[in-house]
Amino acid sequence: MPIVVLVLLLVVTIRSFGSDSLLGASQISLLAVSALCVLIGMVHLHVPWASFEKAITKNVASVASALIILLLIGALSGVWMISGVVPTLIYYGLQIIHPDVFLVSTCVICGIVSVMTGSSWTTIATIGIALMGIGRALGFSEGLIAGAIISGAYFGDKVSPLSDTTVMASSSVGVPLFKHIRYMLITTIPSLILTLIAFAVIGIIIPAVGSHDTTAFMTSLSERFTITPWLLLVPVITGVMIARRVPPLITLFASTLLAVVFALIFQQEALREIDPSLFKAAMRSVYDSTSLTTDNAILTDLVATRGMTGMMGTIWLIICAMCFGGTMSAGGMVSAISRLFIRMVKGRTSLVGSTAATGLMLNLAVADQYLCILLSGNMFKDTYDRQKYERRLLSRTIEDSVTVTSVLVPWNTCGMTQSTVLGVSTFAYLPYCFFNLLSPVMSVVVAAIGYKIKPPELTTTSQQELSHKKHTMS
Repeated sequence: MPIVVLVLLLVVTIRSFGSDSLLGASQISLLAVSALCVLIGMVHLHVPWASFEKAITKNVASVASALIILLLIGALSGVWMISGVVPTLIYYGLQIIHPDVFLVSTCVICGIVSVMTGSSWTTIATIGIALMGIGRALGFSEGLIAGAIISGAYFGDKVSPLSDTTVMASSSVGVPLFKHIRYMLITTIPSLILTLIAFAVIGIIIPAVGSHDTTAFMTSLSERFTITPWLLLVPVITGVMIARRVPPLITLFASTLLAVVFALIFQQEALREIDPSLFKAAMRSVYDSTSLTTDNAILTDLVATRGMTGMMGTIWLIICAMCFGGTMSAGGMVSAISRLFIRMVKGRTSLVGSTAATGLMLNLAVADQYLCILLSGNMFKDTYDRQKYERRLLSRTIEDSVTVTSVLVPWNTCGMTQSTVLGVSTFAYLPYCFFNLLSPVMSVVVAAIGYKIKPPELTTTSQQELSHKKHTMS
């Protein structure tokens, strides 16, 4: 009953508020259904309130570090933009665009920007719009261009330590962030390679019939910001810290602080536009929403930032979702639903396949990727524990099936948002989102192969039986 009520509430919420449902309506829906879970549990199942309170507290406490990471992600995204780090990456990235490799370049550029910002939505709503206009001028179909943009943006969103969905997928099942990202590369890199090959072949088969000069956009970038290779030191140093497995909180804080220093050195004019006081401007670029005036509408949207305040809606959603998960767990409802899918589990491949199918089903039913990530984790983590598989396999499968497919559902918040932003219907770009389509398939394929998947640990009894069987065969 709670799942049915939640789906109905979210359908009405999404239709009424659209992408703005994340600003509060979805959170209220979660709290309302949480109350329903408590009512059913206390009246019908005779579960004491103390059990619900304990489960809610435990769930919220489990994501405490993730909430701090999200705040630092908001700070980093804002200051990287104001410091000129992201504009510099875009400036140099645009120079490699050529009609013959436009689709591949589009996918790569969106991937890089999304990795640096940690947000597919921001990438698509900014540089994605610019690339959409260039692609139209070159004569490519809108669905094809949108497919390349979305494929690259969601690749970057998926592997970026700055991504809120990546943080949620790992933290919701108790997997360290960088461990989760490294394990995802096993399925993500092959999917990206196949995607780039597909776009390269299409680019050869469908030649460009127009032309577009990117000089104007690059000129606007260089006029607004000081573009220098020195700014690339920030992402390089951040990458080194990630590679050396520095804890995420330290990495994010250090990278933010470094970007603030570079902003004070290279972008004093931009900072003074935010506030005459450089100190106050630097602080606001970290925690507050900011905007800069440019002579290019696309660039103006690109350089607008949200800072820490922009993450409050996501944090609010996570807390409400953990309340819902706690009440479902305390009432025994999660385990009851899990049993429906566990019946299909016969081995490693079916376990991953069931998880992926559940993620796709939740994207269709719940219509919000954040809720789907949390629900999938709550439903399957006990099953993976019982089957003796590492939880990083679960977190990777959730990302492969939930995060990247949400944009393919027309009534999902992601699908509605990207379709509106790019001006292309979901069904028009769906066939060309190769990365998004390949990811869940690749997850099941790798599971079937068993690459880098530790087999379940044998119990003492099983080891004795296996040893006896080998002795008998000898």
